[in-house]
Amino acid sequence: MKLLKTVCLLLIASLLLTSCKKEEKKELAVVDNANIYIKGTMDAELTAPPFVPAPVGNRTAKKLLVNMEILEKEGTMADGVQYVYWTFGGSVPGSFIRTRVGDLVEFTLSNHPDNKLPHNIDLHAVNGPGGGAESSFVAPGHKKTFSFKTVNPGLYVYHCATAPVGMHIANGMYGLILVEPEGGLPKVDKEYYIMQGDFYTKGANGDKGLQSFDMGKAIKEDADYVVFNGKVGALTGDNAITANVGETVRLFVGNGGPNLTSSFHVIGEIFDNVHIEGGTTILKDIQTTSIPSGGAAIVDFKVDVPGTFILVDHAIFRAFNKGALGMLKVSGKENKKLYSGIKQEGIYLPEGGTIQTMPDTKKKEVVTKIVEKSLAQKIKDGKQVYMKTCFACHQAEGQGIPNAFPPLAKSDYLNADVKRAIGIVLNGKTGEITVNGKKYNSVMTKQTLTEEEISDVLTYVYNSWGNNKTNVTIEMVKKVK
Repeated sequence: MKLLKTVCLLLIASLLLTSCKKEEKKELAVVDNANIYIKGTMDAELTAPPFVPAPVGNRTAKKLLVNMEILEKEGTMADGVQYVYWTFGGSVPGSFIRTRVGDLVEFTLSNHPDNKLPHNIDLHAVNGPGGGAESSFVAPGHKKTFSFKTVNPGLYVYHCATAPVGMHIANGMYGLILVEPEGGLPKVDKEYYIMQGDFYTKGANGDKGLQSFDMGKAIKEDADYVVFNGKVGALTGDNAITANVGETVRLFVGNGGPNLTSSFHVIGEIFDNVHIEGGTTILKDIQTTSIPSGGAAIVDFKVDVPGTFILVDHAIFRAFNKGALGMLKVSGKENKKLYSGIKQEGIYLPEGGTIQTMPDTKKKEVVTKIVEKSLAQKIKDGKQVYMKTCFACHQAEGQGIPNAFPPLAKSDYLNADVKRAIGIVLNGKTGEITVNGKKYNSVMTKQTLTEEEISDVLTYVYNSWGNNKTNVTIEMVKKVK
């Protein structure tokens, strides 16, 4: 009897050991993504931000053909500010590439014949010298083809690595490549592509005209603009991303740099899942996630209430003064159990690059040559000053914010005394005032504007929203100073 029990125990142990070995072999086979069988060939779908290609799902690994063209092109950095971007696929960031583990990517990189410079591409998803950069150096009018196997799942940055490397990246040459795990990522309702970058221009933030790259500022890491998707306002207003109440949203967020780390945050939301630095480690219930230059993150969350949710780099002056601000507009029914507050749209809005200080009584003498423009030109230029300086507090139509900032539209206080209005812009204002029968007791900060800018912005305000159409001249501003 004892002998029989011993034999049975040995047999069970042998079966368990054999089973474990089989499981071990099976597990090793799964993680050996370099040897996943390739079945068929397909053209990669490439998309410009903020859109992404369709999810991979359960498709088999394939030979994936990626064709990307480099374009050097002039675009808009901010209102009135132009910049020559260097791009992958014509957009900043470059085209989104979506793959799965085990794909064999055949990558063809073309350099448009009208471009001025050679370029290449370094994909952080590549296991090979230079991430492909050594195989893809291409002169204008030519193309290069190389291939690589996608071995590690995750979200990866790609960028140009042609010398001077920093200049090529700073001019917009970066993007994201996603390597989905076998079977794909969990399904969500909406997916978007967002990438932060810091830009360095010869002129200061807001200086008009075509701006060129400033290497000195870049070396000092003194960015004039920090933006999502290549420009100020790329994800605001009509360009905002959207969702409906109850939907799950996934953001593929990258940071092209070249210098600054992003503190990515969505005001009014908590990330249910964060793929840390774009990898397979997932943290839950995260408020703000750090994304290094040359790194990425995947964030998922469910939207439970309607409204406008603001996307920011929470290094907060970058958001409201340098451009790293976007909007997610959510439609649907309110949920008073989750949020019962009274909504005042337009609280979190860009403030522009103007430096503001608390009001004081000190005055400085500044000699300014008087050059009066036409009324139409002053109104046009004044609107640009308004949108980067006054918009956040007084709103797009001069309606102000109830119980906080007085209206400029049809304002009896404004229309009664032009000199007083000039003085408030010059020196700021504290204390209680009454506007259109309602009392306000907030602070109007002193605006660091030139005499010409004050003349323009007040002329715009007085000629808008039912005001008295005063043409505020530079001489009028000088007299008040």
